[in-house]
Amino acid sequence: MRNLKTIVDKSSFTTEVPASFVVFLVALPLCMGIAIASGLPPSRGIITGIVGGIIVGAVSGSPMLVSGPAAGLAVVVAEVVQQYGIEMVGPILLLAGLIQLLAGIFKLGQLFRAMSPAVIYGMLAGIGVLIFASQFHVMLDDKPRIHGIENLLTIPNAIYKALFPIDSSVHHLAALIGATTIISLLLWEKFKPRSLKLIPGALVGVVIGTAIATVYRFPIQYVDVPGNLLQAIQLPTPASLPRLIQAPVLIDAIVIAFIASTESLLSAVAVDRLHTGPRTNFDRELTAQGIGNIICGFLGALPMTGVIARSSVNVEAGAKTRLSTILHGVWLLILVIAVPTLLKIIPISSLAAILVVTGYKLIEVEHIRQLKKYGRFPLVIFSATLIGIVVTDLITGVLIGILLTAVLLIHKMSVLNIEIIKHENNQRIDIHLQGAATFVRLPKLANILELVPPGRELHVYMQDLAYIDHSCLDLLSVWAKQQQKMGSTLTMQWDRLIERNRKPFTL
Repeated sequence: MRNLKTIVDKSSFTTEVPASFVVFLVALPLCMGIAIASGLPPSRGIITGIVGGIIVGAVSGSPMLVSGPAAGLAVVVAEVVQQYGIEMVGPILLLAGLIQLLAGIFKLGQLFRAMSPAVIYGMLAGIGVLIFASQFHVMLDDKPRIHGIENLLTIPNAIYKALFPIDSSVHHLAALIGATTIISLLLWEKFKPRSLKLIPGALVGVVIGTAIATVYRFPIQYVDVPGNLLQAIQLPTPASLPRLIQAPVLIDAIVIAFIASTESLLSAVAVDRLHTGPRTNFDRELTAQGIGNIICGFLGALPMTGVIARSSVNVEAGAKTRLSTILHGVWLLILVIAVPTLLKIIPISSLAAILVVTGYKLIEVEHIRQLKKYGRFPLVIFSATLIGIVVTDLITGVLIGILLTAVLLIHKMSVLNIEIIKHENNQRIDIHLQGAATFVRLPKLANILELVPPGRELHVYMQDLAYIDHSCLDLLSVWAKQQQKMGSTLTMQWDRLIERNRKPFTL
């Protein structure tokens, strides 16, 4: 309470309240849309938004970070629902939250950031493709397929059904609402008046789509929320908890914890670049995310992460403290308690259209351009991760990316370039070492050094070595002593080499 009181006392309501309302408008359609994409009722997504705002917002390690349902986890949750049933979402999320909490307590927050950008970008792009493909079908009031590649391949058939409806089909009406939502969103984002720049395009698209569907009374699918929010809560059952020790269930919990933690901490890094206030405490943020997901798991809601889209809107709207994040959760709670019937007039196709755009945005071309600067291999890792996720599943795709990253690391650690330059009738020999001198390249280094004739003026340049291990260091030391005994004069930068060897190895 003291912490919350300090927040309220130090914050200016003239900036925090308007900012919180803008974040609320952005969060509302996404909370419901992501829940539907996950195979859960829309009310479960709103519960996660409330917990992420009020509870996680109060204890967050990043004051500007806004937490709530994330599109990146919709695919994982949908797979959990298909494999184990909706009743296992809560227990699995509870376990995932516990893993996050323990990771924060043991100060592992920084380790979750030690992930190859190529894998992260590939994972986000792969998730984006899966969300785009599945929600395209939902946008047409069509049933999404189980596998991502099947969703992609059947998009032409879904479009055909929307353009040429058969019998009493309403696919064309849902398609009209979905297309109207997307067009309204894009036009608003491109041409919105400067005075209304904080009004999110997603909200404008949903409002216009809802208005058309209401006026013309389209017989399409609409959001179904209970009149009492307590009816949406699904507590873990005694029968579901023992299933958490099963290997597949445990793996799903670890995957949710990993993705949620990585996305939250990467979002926190991005948010820190947008403002000049306090920097993120990553261990505290990881702990807060764990607490939030434990609560969401107990209530049977969706997993949460720190979300960059809502957080950037929060900063842009003028928020200075965590009060804005907390209040946006309060507005969500008031809405579902006071006017739940308002949510029931929203077409599901309109919310799905928002997620179609969201999925498309996750496939960022800018990420590919950034990776291209570092050579071909990062692009290979990105592509393999993306394709692996779409063709197989999320876990397999990410593991492929991690495996290829390890291969790249081993390759870099095994590259050692040795250049020998002879001067003055072979009386002076310069030896340039570049790369990583490890035991893997010890035979190559030994063979070349043995070919150096005695009685010469030798200069060994090691400033371009990224790393040298003790086996190669010992080899050079023994070789130098032998050359001196045979009449050679050596110039070697031992001090600088030893100083560098004491530093941690970085690529």
